Amino acid sequence: MPKIKTNSGAAKRFRVTASGKIKRGKSHRSHILTKKSSKRKRHLRSDEQMVHANDVKLVKQMMPYA
Repeated sequence: MPKIKTNSGAAKRFRVTASGKIKRGKSHRSHILTKKSSKRKRHLRSDEQMVHANDVKLVKQMMPYA
């Protein structure tokens, strides 16, 4: 069997924890921050989230060796 390529975009966006869960970063916090409220920016500052259960299968297909 040939090797399967990892989706490089997914590899940059997701990380697998030791228990096998998949972590993701939050969106909307890189630029155009002046129009966003302080409350919104503060909540975006919190740690990375886990990928929703419905999306785990898709992410694992994109990252077969993770």
